[in-house]
Amino acid sequence: MPVHATRGAARRAAQPDPTPVQKRWLRRGLFEPGGKLPLFDEGGQRISERTVKSCIAHGWAEPWFDNPLKPGWLVCKLTHLGRVVAEED
Repeated sequence: MPVHATRGAARRAAQPDPTPVQKRWLRRGLFEPGGKLPLFDEGGQRISERTVKSCIAHGWAEPWFDNPLKPGWLVCKLTHLGRVVAEED
């Protein structure tokens, strides 16, 4: 196995697993252009700010751009690590 593959596995192993809510949110970004993460869940409720900020803190999501209509809302996209986590079973 290449050395870089084992280093990546060790780094990934040090990361906590996402909660079911976080994983569901991250997975939705897999099907959006640019990995954009939704502001609302499937039921029309706004995604919890705690979920968004936690995913950013873990490196799974990153702020993408400012929302001029709702300046307090974070518009995010998946990071490479977020994509890896979202694709895991």
